[in-house]
Amino acid sequence: MRIIRDHTFVAPQDRGASAAIGNFDGVHLGHLSVIDLARQVADRTGAPLGVVTFEPHPREFFAPDAPPFRLMGRTARAHRLEKIGVQRLYQLNFNAALSSLTAREFARDVLSVGLGLTHVVVGADFRFGKGRDGCAQDLEGFGAEFGFGVTLAPLLSGDSGQVSSTAIRTALSEGRPRDAAAMLGHWHRIDGEVVGGEQRGRELGYPTANMSIEGLHPPRFGVYAVLIDVLDGPHAGSYHGAASIGVRPMFGKNRPNLETYLFDFSGDLYGAQLSVGLVDHLRDEETFDSLDALTAQMAEDCARARAILAAT
Repeated sequence: MRIIRDHTFVAPQDRGASAAIGNFDGVHLGHLSVIDLARQVADRTGAPLGVVTFEPHPREFFAPDAPPFRLMGRTARAHRLEKIGVQRLYQLNFNAALSSLTAREFARDVLSVGLGLTHVVVGADFRFGKGRDGCAQDLEGFGAEFGFGVTLAPLLSGDSGQVSSTAIRTALSEGRPRDAAAMLGHWHRIDGEVVGGEQRGRELGYPTANMSIEGLHPPRFGVYAVLIDVLDGPHAGSYHGAASIGVRPMFGKNRPNLETYLFDFSGDLYGAQLSVGLVDHLRDEETFDSLDALTAQMAEDCARARAILAAT
């Protein structure tokens, strides 16, 4: 997959794509339905399959001090899009210049002249242009004017209602990762580099791989049964485990993070890239009267996680 970040400098081989447009936070089933419509056109016409998205997320640009809300960072999103067959990722720099374009200017200067798209697919609720003034129907008119096809994708609904990033965030906040997975089409994953910690887990007999969750929507704090992929290094592979997300209340005031214990594993993971999939929320964060009580609870958590994952 090729990543293009500037619509004013696009190589000839990166033009002419059939592309889905959106933020694609989480790359959930609704997003996949939009991308699949773009794929159908690409397959029929021989065009590359593309996705047009924005970085930073427009919500981050307009409200930089708002609480973290993203389900995945830019790297995890790119990996997911590549995995589903996207060939051109137009990850456009969302800045003051781009945000000031009217809907017509965006369609003309970015989609047509800049990227040279032959077809675009958007959700029926798509809004674009300065002040979100343009709607999906406006894009159809601009496509006819500037020479690219437009398909409007219907909104996707599941058993619990409309599939959306907001609904997925709610499920994760409430400790319902399986409901989130049903909307995502895959386990909700937290990806990142293993960083150094205070090694309390090692001292307790449960060495953990520590990862930051900064910038991401925090799932409900507590202990989870998890599926782990070590993405690189000598220990690359898939593992079962238990993980804690939160602030570790027994040990003072701490920044929220993710600490993952890999079952039946021995080795050094510092600096490795991990992808941790949340399967079940086992319990909330707690404080204990003693370290012995904590380690006893950790043993129980691991036993429950092993049983759940064995049946997953």
